[in-house]
Amino acid sequence: MIEAKDVDLNLLVVFQEVFQERQISSVARKLNLSQPAVSNALARLRKTFNDELFVRTSQGMQPTPFAQQLADPVAAALANITKALNQQDVFNLSNSQRHFTIAMTDVGEMHFMPILIKQCRIHAPQIQISTIRANSVDLMAEMETGRIDLAIGAFEAMSGALYHRRLFQQDYVCLYRQRHPILKEDISAKEFLSAEHLIVSTKESPYDKINQSLEKVGISASANFTVPHFASVPYIVSTTDLVATVPQKLAASAAAAFDLAYTKPPIKLPRLQTNIFWHRRFAQDDGNLWLRKLLVELFSD
Repeated sequence: MIEAKDVDLNLLVVFQEVFQERQISSVARKLNLSQPAVSNALARLRKTFNDELFVRTSQGMQPTPFAQQLADPVAAALANITKALNQQDVFNLSNSQRHFTIAMTDVGEMHFMPILIKQCRIHAPQIQISTIRANSVDLMAEMETGRIDLAIGAFEAMSGALYHRRLFQQDYVCLYRQRHPILKEDISAKEFLSAEHLIVSTKESPYDKINQSLEKVGISASANFTVPHFASVPYIVSTTDLVATVPQKLAASAAAAFDLAYTKPPIKLPRLQTNIFWHRRFAQDDGNLWLRKLLVELFSD
């Protein structure tokens, strides 16, 4: 059995950085060490654990199955040590300058960010929050390293390494301008099919599935106008006779500002369930806990 006294703590720091960076050179720069020093640390770790730990590939230093198992416990242990050494540096809302990164879709930005910014200005004036498109990164890898703190959305097939909590469910609705010549409340299937549609050709899951449902009833993206994201939909629909099928919360927030109306579509569409996701490594992190709690208080149904 390997005891804690048998392992140099600095070696575990090197292990964690190699696991995150996957490049010896970047780890050396980050830790202010030479590349031979990092390689030597890895050699000592390999001897201690009797495992290769990392194998050089064209995609960098890839972890072995044993290293994968080791990564979370080591990260949690180092985080606890750091926390213990910085008891005076407690997360304090009034003066914390922590920078959080949240992965979400453009729909999420429109719904969450205005309210979140307002609350942060009141309760945590020095907190910084950045958003990043969830489909533009390796979400699992970025959350594992801590470069992304949370993900918010109706994401499906997320890794079991991520914890989650439900915020709300919502339906899709038909969004159209007030005084539309065809559409009104309680729209019929005939009216729905006869209208011109604006299709959001996003590849982000699960919003990409909506077009499959529309195509089944004869509304093809190739026969209508398309945009790649939801952000421009209210602008376009408000000045044309196009109708768009969008998440209900987007329609509700845009209706008054753009003089729009929305109603339940006459076809069956899947519901969306929006969750908060976080990596188990940061489940007990004070800042992560605060932000998750705030999101639940602000947006949970």
